[in-house]
Amino acid sequence: MSIIFEQASKTFHLTNGKISYLIKILPNGQLGQLYFGKAIRHQERFDHLLEMTTRSMTACVYEDDDLFSLEHVKQEYPSYGTGDFRHPAVRLLQQNGSAITNFVYESHTVTAGKPALAGLPATYCEADSEAETLCIVLRDALIGVRIELLYTVFADHAAIARSARLVNEGDAAVTIDTAMSLSLDLPDCEYEWVQLSGAWSRERHIHTRKLVPGVQSVESARGNSSHNHNPFVALKRCETTETLGEALGFSLIYSGNFLAQAEVDTWGVTRMTMGINPFAFAWKLEPGEAFQTPEAVVVYSDCGLNGMSQTFHRLYQKRLARGYWRDRPRPILLNNWEATYFDFTVEKLLNIAKTARDQGVELFVLDDGWFGARTSDKAGLGDWVPNPARLPDGIGGLSEQIEALGMKFGLWFEPEMVNKDSDLYRAHPEWVICTPGRSMTHGRHEYVLDFGRREVVDFIFESMAKLLREAKISYIKWDMNRCITEAFSGALPADRQGEVFHRYILGVYDLYDRLTTTFPEVLFESCASGGGRFDPGILYYAPQGWASDDSDAVERLKIQYGTTMCYPVSSIGAHVSIVPNHQVYRITPLETRANVACFGTFGYELDLNRLTEEELAMVREQVAFMKEYRGVLQFGTFYRLLSPFDGNYVAWMAVSEDKKTAIVGWYKILNEVNSFFRRVKLCGLDPALRYRVDGAGVYAGDELMNVGLLTTDSSAGECRGDQKPSRDFDSRLFILKAE
Repeated sequence: MSIIFEQASKTFHLTNGKISYLIKILPNGQLGQLYFGKAIRHQERFDHLLEMTTRSMTACVYEDDDLFSLEHVKQEYPSYGTGDFRHPAVRLLQQNGSAITNFVYESHTVTAGKPALAGLPATYCEADSEAETLCIVLRDALIGVRIELLYTVFADHAAIARSARLVNEGDAAVTIDTAMSLSLDLPDCEYEWVQLSGAWSRERHIHTRKLVPGVQSVESARGNSSHNHNPFVALKRCETTETLGEALGFSLIYSGNFLAQAEVDTWGVTRMTMGINPFAFAWKLEPGEAFQTPEAVVVYSDCGLNGMSQTFHRLYQKRLARGYWRDRPRPILLNNWEATYFDFTVEKLLNIAKTARDQGVELFVLDDGWFGARTSDKAGLGDWVPNPARLPDGIGGLSEQIEALGMKFGLWFEPEMVNKDSDLYRAHPEWVICTPGRSMTHGRHEYVLDFGRREVVDFIFESMAKLLREAKISYIKWDMNRCITEAFSGALPADRQGEVFHRYILGVYDLYDRLTTTFPEVLFESCASGGGRFDPGILYYAPQGWASDDSDAVERLKIQYGTTMCYPVSSIGAHVSIVPNHQVYRITPLETRANVACFGTFGYELDLNRLTEEELAMVREQVAFMKEYRGVLQFGTFYRLLSPFDGNYVAWMAVSEDKKTAIVGWYKILNEVNSFFRRVKLCGLDPALRYRVDGAGVYAGDELMNVGLLTTDSSAGECRGDQKPSRDFDSRLFILKAE
């Protein structure tokens, strides 16, 4: 791992033996981009990679030089208006109305380790030997603004973390309307763009398309990263598969409005930018103030999309998620929501909890409806005081009763929202985000608290902390059920209203940080009507997130498959729910529901008292299986094998660190008749070892990876009496153990 600066050629080389990143100071003092990809040997000069030519109708930097034009030079942190007509990384509006800037190299430093980002989540190091960080300082002398570009190279990951810090050292305020976390000019456009998009209950579906000239992007302007688009994209070569070929992954560690964009110019250069969405953003930077962008992470893989994903998984699991629960297998829980909704009593809850305890479940979670006047979604939000009519002994009493059963207790909150029918709203209507003189748009009868105001965050913190101190609460489900509309803060002047969205997210991070610091052993699970804010920013505070409100096993195949493009299995909240499923009314086998959910944090979202004795026996087996193998399932190396977006069969697998244990999940969506013989090629095994496949025989690792694991079932040919019948929504888990 090293960051090298060649003074003679003014070239930076960032490398760790896995990747290389080359930056050059251009003749005009700005930064140029030379290369990012697989590691190459260092040399004193890479000047040949700076390609320039004379082109008609281009704007040139120097009066007597028609060669050097910013329009067709690959740049590192470009601005707009002095020859480069592509989208910029930075744009500052000055008091005279100009947005023209000229940021040139001033200095740089290289330090061991990785600095924290003030007020923002980011990857981190536990020892300085894990990473090196380059800080390049750029300055615009006319307006006195300095930009500090941070690049962290990790010793063990084919990844670079990037961010920018803008400091106003001038005499006048400037307004930031664009400040991207990452800009990367790639020398060609022979890529396919991969994004994770969808909507509520079908989040993070994989969509792929060829890059073409022009702009391709995904974004959010909803105040949260959103169900619709995730702050992750990949660029892969057209021939790249899950296991072979080149791929670049881009991920933004941020939970608010974002933009991820690829612009292909008329000469085939691809400019990839990622950061806070410039739409509806304007940040006033007074003299002496600084602004820090969120962190973006770029990953390189020459081992296909699985290789890219595994780099994200390792980095985010071990050096983004933090704290007590980072490395611990997650408790198996039962959530009462789909079992009772708002209709519960203490007796009903304890009956559900006792049955769950008897099956081996470790954590009981009380969801919505325990507080204030909350008997529906129309009242009570904001009043985080137990309802004595429902809980005579409060949360403290219920939590003690649950713990007396030998289980841990968890509780649902939605701290960022308020109902009009609440004591909080009646006392502080000014704490709601709304525009004076305009009507207020509701979502689920909820309104958004202005988390950009310190007093609001203080109040919610004290309300939640009081309960956490008084009761035995081991787990918090943090929900967020609507986006921001009428974005206006009564606490900000007119020229700062463009800061509302970002200040809100900073307030969310502040509350998370205070709670996780004060109560370090509480397990936080994020939720936003399911997957509306499933992003790396929240993962920094909550090591797992409810992946989707859609708990149907078949729908979850696509949701969880897409989610693993960037996020580790340990972060994916996945439960076994009742049938008919409450989202799509599909009836799937209990076995398949568990076989999908076990590739996640695992739990149940139903009343186990409504199951038959045979089904309860299956639940006991599922819980026992999960307890034995959750270390492998949640923290092993994960491989996608067969995509639900490509056909009727789905497969994925997790392999232990020592490669001696593997779990393969195999799923068939619809049954077939007189079908093919089938096999699936496995990944990640030790080719020299022999593996016993639970009752099916012993096979060499190289055979399982190159020939494949036989998955033929009774749909091939005619089903006879000695065969297990196949069915719609069928599944099987294969357990492999090295002998």
